[in-house]
Amino acid sequence: MTGAPGPRGAAAAPGRTPAPLTRDEVERAAAALVAAFAATDTKAYFDAFSPDADFVFHSEPGRLADRDSYERLWAGWLAAGWRVVSCESSGAVVRLCGEAAVFVHDVRTTTATHGVAETSAERETIVFHRTADGSVTAVHEHLSPVPPTTEAST
Repeated sequence: MTGAPGPRGAAAAPGRTPAPLTRDEVERAAAALVAAFAATDTKAYFDAFSPDADFVFHSEPGRLADRDSYERLWAGWLAAGWRVVSCESSGAVVRLCGEAAVFVHDVRTTTATHGVAETSAERETIVFHRTADGSVTAVHEHLSPVPPTTEAST
């Protein structure tokens, strides 16, 4: 992990719109973001987000309006002894929208605080955007719990 903010793409010439994202760029950016989270690599993880990114987490009482807000929350978790043990991504779907893309996947995450582990199953949506300099960064992240499954009764 280099800590660089996502893969580099075609930078826009002055006054021109950035080039459309490709599926490969989005998948690489998402993989780097998930890997940094799984490693509890604070720098690489937050470098994957634009400073004005916002975050909606079902476990938090309100929307986090920018990366700094989330970084402060993360720092509090770390200070409390929290860390990521593992994070597995599956079922990824990419929707390309020009210089932006929507990445949706299921994540199974195990975290631990002072050795006490907890596993969660969530659906995550990440919106990526190509910046004027050609980098690919996340501008929005939304986590929702996966509802419990019910088996049909016979």
